[in-house]
Amino acid sequence: MAAAASTVLVACGGDGSDPDASAEGPSDLDPAVERLAGRYAHFDVVAYESSDMKTLIISYGFTDLEADGDTLVATDSFCSSEHRSDQPIEVQLSDTATQAIRPVPTPVTLTVTDGRARLSRPETPTGIGVDLEDPAVDPLPTDPSDPRIADDDGDGKPGVTATISVSETLSGELYLARREIFSYVVDEREDGALVGSVTDRSEQLVVAASDDVFLTQSPWVQYGDLSKSPIVLIPVEPDWDCDRLMDERDRLFPPTPEVDW
Repeated sequence: MAAAASTVLVACGGDGSDPDASAEGPSDLDPAVERLAGRYAHFDVVAYESSDMKTLIISYGFTDLEADGDTLVATDSFCSSEHRSDQPIEVQLSDTATQAIRPVPTPVTLTVTDGRARLSRPETPTGIGVDLEDPAVDPLPTDPSDPRIADDDGDGKPGVTATISVSETLSGELYLARREIFSYVVDEREDGALVGSVTDRSEQLVVAASDDVFLTQSPWVQYGDLSKSPIVLIPVEPDWDCDRLMDERDRLFPPTPEVDW
């Protein structure tokens, strides 16, 4: 995800200075940066479609916004995730695997209109289950023996492991390498929450499977209606951890959605 620093448009004199700077004092963004800095409980949904299934991935974690001058830097981390689909299939990714997704901190674009802030987080491509020298451009490996495939969830199997259950007699494991590519735009609400939508261009490779029946490579594409891919950030205290977040999940966030399109 390319970093994009916060900017303010100002009228400048011929020498490049702001002719009204001394009279106006700090820019309108200064109080917004101070107000918004802190830890947020993070809930997001990404709706995907493939040729044979509609899927929701629901993620829980934290977004930390840190002030750096007039810029806010976002650090996203994850605790747990859920899967919903329109097929009688259950897929689970362990918390260990979910927590292995570690996007790099990135400045967000901040704008203020009528006293309310809008934050835009840019893409920062992040590998999981694979070590990419340049996560933005390096292609995902196609060979399960590729040395770049990484056991990021520490279970002794290639990539990160997702368990899949189709029926009482058919279940197994998928071993995945992914490039997480997401961005989001959120608007400040009166109660301090930040609410908006996620745009996702993530890529996934099934590296191997416990049963060849699961070795499919159907591409997932985000569903075009972004209202099905919401994000909600709720201010919480700095000492909150994943255990506290999941204990408070029902109080903080909307009910887990189902595929409804």
